[in-house]
Amino acid sequence: MNWHQSIFELIDMRSFSNLWYWIALAVLWSTTSHWVLGVPYDLVQRARRQGGQAEVDLEDMVRINTNRLLYIGNTSGLWVIGFACFGLSMLVLLAFYYDFEFAQAVFLLAFPMSIIWLLSLSTARLIRAEDARGDALQKRLQRHRIYTQIIGMISIFVTAMWGMFQNLTVGSIF
Repeated sequence: MNWHQSIFELIDMRSFSNLWYWIALAVLWSTTSHWVLGVPYDLVQRARRQGGQAEVDLEDMVRINTNRLLYIGNTSGLWVIGFACFGLSMLVLLAFYYDFEFAQAVFLLAFPMSIIWLLSLSTARLIRAEDARGDALQKRLQRHRIYTQIIGMISIFVTAMWGMFQNLTVGSIF
């Protein structure tokens, strides 16, 4: 057995029948939903309940992460969007034109995350434009988290449907 056959057997390029893919999908969306603009959501809840120092910590973390996101967006945003579009286009061609299942699996992870990145950039711009603090900031972060969860639910549903379709059609051939 060649070394590349061993690696492919270990990785199992049939992604939708692989348990590790579904675990990675769950961890991806769980983590994305928990970290709102780079701030753990439990900090938002603690700031809402306790106020005081927890609220100051929240505002500081949001300010730091908002400035970071906006700096990246302003200095290299066009390059990032260009490379992301190139990568997603390549994945679409490999996945759906050439029918490469691993590319389908990666696309179904990457495309919704690109939407989340754009949503995060938009939320960061709104926070800076509004100079949101206190309750307004917490509501903005909560709204961002709800949108992220909606995108996540749709993504998981589409991925599950596509994965079942792939497993049924490929399974019926063999």
